[in-house]
Amino acid sequence: MSPVGSVLVVGASAAGLATAEGLRRKGYEGALTLLEAEPELPCDRPPLSNQVLNGQWEETRAQLRSAQALDALDAAFVLGDAAISFNAERREVSTASGRVLHAVVIATGVGASLLPARREVRGTHVIRTLGDAAVLRTELLSARRVVVIGDGALGAETAATARQRGRPVTLVGPQTVPMARHLGALAAGQLAELHRRNGVRLLGGVLPDTLHTRDGRVAGVRLSDGTELEAAVVIVAIGCRPATEWLQGSGRRSPLAPRRARALAAPGKPDQRGRPGPRRRRGHPRNRRAYRPVPHFWTDQFDARLQIHGIISPDARAEIVEGDPRAGRFVVRYTGSDGPEGVLGWNMPRQTRLRRVELTGRYTLPRETADAG
Repeated sequence: MSPVGSVLVVGASAAGLATAEGLRRKGYEGALTLLEAEPELPCDRPPLSNQVLNGQWEETRAQLRSAQALDALDAAFVLGDAAISFNAERREVSTASGRVLHAVVIATGVGASLLPARREVRGTHVIRTLGDAAVLRTELLSARRVVVIGDGALGAETAATARQRGRPVTLVGPQTVPMARHLGALAAGQLAELHRRNGVRLLGGVLPDTLHTRDGRVAGVRLSDGTELEAAVVIVAIGCRPATEWLQGSGRRSPLAPRRARALAAPGKPDQRGRPGPRRRRGHPRNRRAYRPVPHFWTDQFDARLQIHGIISPDARAEIVEGDPRAGRFVVRYTGSDGPEGVLGWNMPRQTRLRRVELTGRYTLPRETADAG
């Protein structure tokens, strides 16, 4: 096989950037291009809804790499030019500006899910880029009322940040309390109480029905139960969608795409579907064990840092094994039919790390399973 003279990485966020760095680290010296639909350099997304939005960080601090590190890659960054189609046979990518680029690594990741009318209504926001966070931060300086749609990790964290900036906030979502699916009833109940103590209005078990507008700007939200909410700012945090529209009509589905998506989805907060990472092998070649790293994510809300390890099933039994919720510091262990399956720490990072060891056996596969795979 002839050596590859150039590589195009479609997507310049965490996965794409890690791919480019891996190529250079493994000795690839050819031309390297990263194509990105967003007009800005790659950033670390978890701080966008917290430290960047509340003004604690300058925007440059959330960039994934320094200017010097990006220069050292000796790569061309093509920003603000989305991939719109892919010819799998020729490995050609066509872009919105008319470019045609070759030799492809697919790392476009996911984009924010939107409400149907969101693009046409001023005052509605998602938080996906540094630009998104900067614009929203400015609007929060004067917004009379804020409605956050979506009661998962991003929605709850954004609601907390907006409230800390002094805005009246209503958090709306289909769950009975925020993050119930991620945390279970015990910890989610504690989180709901934390939000209420800090002045967030929680409306659970409802969905948005209609956005009300005035002169092209959002003015309110009608919910599925008929509730009417005034809103100067609406923040949409209803999940994500694969950014793969540009692959439609390519003639065939690349078998690499799904594997690559799983392998590169690890940085920062996890895939919202909560799937464990890919199987890997470690150790001496004659005694290797396939393993899956313990899934984890964290979130900072008001004065609480929550660290969650494992995947919590709906019927898992939750038990407080360290600390006391009344003191604002505790650890919860979740036990399913096959034993411990999750650990949550609330302002107890050291104890949470120690309890995480109890989950290792669940995600490290037995040797006979590894051999069979």
